[in-house]
Amino acid sequence: MEPQFWQQRWELNELGFQLDAAHPLLCAQLAAMPQQSKVFVPLCGKSPDMHALASRYQVIGAELAEIACRDFFAEAGLTASTSSFGLHQLWQSGVYQLWQGDFFALPLEAVAGTELIYDRAALIALPPQMRLQYAAKLQQLFQKAKMLLITLEYPEGEKQGPPFAVFADELPLLFPNASIQLAGIRNLTGQGFARRKFSTSQLVEKSWWICW
Repeated sequence: MEPQFWQQRWELNELGFQLDAAHPLLCAQLAAMPQQSKVFVPLCGKSPDMHALASRYQVIGAELAEIACRDFFAEAGLTASTSSFGLHQLWQSGVYQLWQGDFFALPLEAVAGTELIYDRAALIALPPQMRLQYAAKLQQLFQKAKMLLITLEYPEGEKQGPPFAVFADELPLLFPNASIQLAGIRNLTGQGFARRKFSTSQLVEKSWWICW
């Protein structure tokens, strides 16, 4: 999954993964989420989940596409300052910081003082080998963390990702030293995923607490 693929999705406004409101599985967990000051949202796009999280936290996002960062602030009516930090462009306004650039080159400084992660559409956007690299990068950035992860399950022979199906038995392989607890289930069979129609015979989202 090359960066150009996602850049092109933003350039063509092909945002089938975009939600119009905060994810129900996030909303179900929000009140019980840890009392911390910051939350990290990898591959954040312009997700409305960040506004829900901002009711409790300073939100630190990582995003590849400049269009996504620009639109996030513009659509929220916020004026963002921008500055360069190594290989990344840092967008800031109020409680929001978006680090624009390659997630796999994200510096430790971006997540300093953060131990909470929210992933709704990062892991499932990646093919199997990149999921291993993604999980390794998270564990390199965070020596200790608690992550609310949302996965998607469907019969893999019925559709080609992204989004990719990620099943429960893969999670211990990605996070071998973590405790993993199922938090919620949402059956989307026949309803589609975000703005996309799915013709799969089964479609289920699950939320997980992963702690290491």
